[in-house]
Amino acid sequence: MTDMTVKIRPPRSQWWDVWDQFKTHKGALIGLTIFVIILAAIFIGPLIWDMAPTYVDLRARNKGFSAAHPFGTDQLGRDILARMLAGGKVSIAVGLTAMGLSIVLGTLIGVLAGYFRRLEGPLMRLTDLFLALPLLPLLLLMVTLFRDPLSKSFGPEGGIFLLIVTAIGATSWMQTARIVRGEVLALKEREFVLAARSIGTPAHRMVLRHVLPNVLSPIMVSATLGIASAIITESALSFLGLGFPPDFPTWGRLLFDAVDQMQLYPSRVILPGLAISLTVLSVNYIGDGLRDALDPRIRGR
Repeated sequence: MTDMTVKIRPPRSQWWDVWDQFKTHKGALIGLTIFVIILAAIFIGPLIWDMAPTYVDLRARNKGFSAAHPFGTDQLGRDILARMLAGGKVSIAVGLTAMGLSIVLGTLIGVLAGYFRRLEGPLMRLTDLFLALPLLPLLLLMVTLFRDPLSKSFGPEGGIFLLIVTAIGATSWMQTARIVRGEVLALKEREFVLAARSIGTPAHRMVLRHVLPNVLSPIMVSATLGIASAIITESALSFLGLGFPPDFPTWGRLLFDAVDQMQLYPSRVILPGLAISLTVLSVNYIGDGLRDALDPRIRGR
């Protein structure tokens, strides 16, 4: 009798199943491709197109598309392609950082409200209060009050970046908190949580080991959608003239600068508007794909 060696395949990672389900969502794949192209353009593009975005050449102002300036120049002769690349880096950095802050706040408040019954009432009333506030006027008030002190302390660019990121993050955590709270309330009644509690597992270890890992999927989906929301909010503030200074380009600032000459040079509005739209749409489609891929009921089909 010959010995037969049976090869045991290693257990398949759950993330491979998530990726397999994600690949079936065509919109998510297209969105991921577009988002990667945008990221590559804004991070690798300045290494290829090394013209300074703040360089002023009055002799070349208001030029159209050309080999020297593929996207033309603005009213001061600054290269629009270089400003688009620099502005994209700032806009996406604001979106990612503000999203991180809002996710941390929303997850913390949602977990505390869902797991500790005595904290649920005050924290959820605080969430309702923030939801009832008019966000855009609140953001405008925060920018108006704190722009000058922060600019003096951290410089014009650093102070405005810190202010906008903090303002957007502090006013966009409420939906994440509600979603996480609902997930935690459902998890509290699951058998493995009740078993861990019956053997005397401390509350902090219960939250870190059993609760948080099981609410990662809605947090990740909320994070992707939060990036899009933060980019739109920053663009709106910059468009209203309350964002970064004029020599520090963002996509919203480029729109604001181009409004006065929109009829004469429509491309100056179309290009940054198209960049904002493609980024937001691609991130939203990625969020839809992640939502479907992280749902075990759909992934198991």
